[in-house]
Amino acid sequence: MGKAFAAWLMVASAVAAPAMGPRQTVETALTRVVSVFQDTEPRADHRGEVRRIARQLFDFQEMTRRALSRHWATRTPAEQTEFVALFTELLERSYMSRLEGFAGEKLTFVGEAVDGTYATVKSKVLTQGRSETLLDYRLHIRDGRWRVYDVLVDGVSFVSTYRSQFDRVITAESYDLLVEKLRRKNADTAVAERAKRL
Repeated sequence: MGKAFAAWLMVASAVAAPAMGPRQTVETALTRVVSVFQDTEPRADHRGEVRRIARQLFDFQEMTRRALSRHWATRTPAEQTEFVALFTELLERSYMSRLEGFAGEKLTFVGEAVDGTYATVKSKVLTQGRSETLLDYRLHIRDGRWRVYDVLVDGVSFVSTYRSQFDRVITAESYDLLVEKLRRKNADTAVAERAKRL
C-alpha cells in the first residue's frame, strides 16, 4: 500500500509540475513586454498587449486576497469579484507605468530560489544614469503554472503596501468607501491616459 501511494505521489507531482520554471516564466513575459514597448510602429493596442501578458503572468486574485488580508473573508463572492477587478486594473496601470519607465534600460536576472510550490525570481534594472532598481518576483503554482502573487521593488512589497493602505481606510472609514476610492482612482487614471494619447 505504501509503495503504491508513493508511486502515485511521484506521478501526481510529475503531472502537476509546470512545463516552464519560475525564472523562465518571468523572463519570457518581461521579454515580450519589453519588445512591445520597443516596437517603433505606433500601435494603439500597446497597452492592451501588455495587459494580456500581465494577466498570464500575475495571479491577480491571490494578490487581491493577500492585499485585503483579514477583510477578504468577510466579503460576499460578488464583492470579492468586484474588488479583484478594481484592484487588477489599479495594479496593471501601476506596474505598466513602472515598466514603461524602465523601457530601454538594462534588465538582468540574478537569481531564482524554489521552495516546493513557491519561488522567488530576482532581477535588477540598470538605468542609463547607472542607478540600480531591484525587482523580486514572488510566485506560486496555480492551475499548473507559475504565477506571480507579489512584486518587491527595492525590497518594498506591492501587496504589503496596499494591504496597509486598504486596512487603514476600512478601519477608519468603511469597505464601501475603499471601493469608491478605487473606482474614482481608476476612472481618473483612465482619463489622464486618454488625454496623454491625444
